[in-house]
Amino acid sequence: MGETTTIRVSKSTLKMLMKLQQKLGAQTLDETIRLFIKQQRRERLNEAFGIDEGKIKPFTEEDRGENSSEICSG
Repeated sequence: MGETTTIRVSKSTLKMLMKLQQKLGAQTLDETIRLFIKQQRRERLNEAFGIDEGKIKPFTEEDRGENSSEICSG
């Protein structure tokens, strides 16, 4: 796990962390915090960049906006 440190939290925060630990199936409070941070990061990225999820389709040759036959014939 590497180096450790102690942080002070209120008893109510500890209870919340312990409930979250059970919900996430984490083994330790450290793992709980890490999983929660990853989950929050993923949600924020989805909010920022996932707006068009399921609406975007791959580009096709027609999407290029140019007539490729004119380019090839020069």
